[in-house]
Amino acid sequence: MDSSYLNVYAHSVDSNALFDGSPLTRQQKELIAKVDEHGVKWAERAFKHDLEASFPAQNYDDLKEMGFLALCVPKRLGGLGADYRTYALVATRISYYCASTANTFNMHNANSLWTADMVDALELTPEQRESHEHNRTIHYNNMLEGKIYSQPFSEGSGAAAGKHPFGTITTRSGDGWVINGKKIFASLSGSADYYGVLCTEDIPGATLADTMFMAIAADAPGVSVVGDWDPMGMRGTVSRTLIFKDVFVPDTAQLMPRGVYIKAASKYPHMFMTLTPTYMGLAQAAYDFAVAYLRGEVAGVNVKRRMYPTKQYSIAEMYIKLQQAWALFHRATSEFKRSPSREERMRAYACQYTVMEYCAEICSAAVRVCGGQAMLKTFPLERMYRDSRCGALMLPWTSEICIDRLGRGLLYKEGERDD
Repeated sequence: MDSSYLNVYAHSVDSNALFDGSPLTRQQKELIAKVDEHGVKWAERAFKHDLEASFPAQNYDDLKEMGFLALCVPKRLGGLGADYRTYALVATRISYYCASTANTFNMHNANSLWTADMVDALELTPEQRESHEHNRTIHYNNMLEGKIYSQPFSEGSGAAAGKHPFGTITTRSGDGWVINGKKIFASLSGSADYYGVLCTEDIPGATLADTMFMAIAADAPGVSVVGDWDPMGMRGTVSRTLIFKDVFVPDTAQLMPRGVYIKAASKYPHMFMTLTPTYMGLAQAAYDFAVAYLRGEVAGVNVKRRMYPTKQYSIAEMYIKLQQAWALFHRATSEFKRSPSREERMRAYACQYTVMEYCAEICSAAVRVCGGQAMLKTFPLERMYRDSRCGALMLPWTSEICIDRLGRGLLYKEGERDD
């Protein structure tokens, strides 16, 4: 499909820049402009990757050339130094063109976001700081060289939601660690150079406090990718199953110091919202397609349908939901900090739920308002519809988990319980 209409409509996102009306920073404008330079070709490649359920490797070649694989690597270490807020804006724009690219890009950048300022702000021993600086410099250099990192989370249990320790186990062995276990729905399977894996140290009575965050080279002996990948949506993520069988990694594989992950997770709940921009950008893309379609501005659509009251009413409803989602998204992503208040935590859950649910609703409404022709695979809307159904299911913050934590968090203060 000719996706040139995006050259005009992409800038509709700009008016939604910041919830408080403040302008984008110079860096944010420059980074978003770089995305726009490549966006249309990413949108057109998305048809192929969706049809084949194949990884968008060419898009990652572009991201490497743009320096975006080091987007969140600190400037002092050679990266672009994007903070959480800037990452969120950039990822939203990438998703506007290709949701699978943005979805996997979130996992790559989580590895650098989680290991930078977040860890620096925690209480560490001098020895931990020294080892962490040494280890992360190795991995940041990998990213600067264009290496891709993934972050497989799910194991088919409650571990990814923080219910109990991860089933993937790591055991001390000489000057390194041996890892055994598996991760399901492991995005970038077979395409990432490193997998950022959460696992539990194999000690008696291990708890969540014994979680370790390790980078496993994709070509390490004992790493294998199994299973087919033929899902309904987000087909370009290629999220197959990873198996780890007696995989040895050196001490430098530690992406966080021993035992620090759970401290970071408790102090920085917004760290689990790196996925949210994917679905915010997708919602905007579906709305813009519907408007362009009804105005007769999409290639292959020669009839305007904007004059019908039913179409106008539906677009108005979509716009209201879109603006509600944007407002909450901008508010919540601006509140990334150490130890946010109870209200800020609740707002983060509300944001995650709203964006995921409204994205699906907006995509569904777009299909209905555009009509049967828009369901053809020659148009992007039917793919957007399928992709939008995935967000509410993705750990660690599924829609159900967000609602559960919201309900309890709003009715119980910390430490309260019923007799």
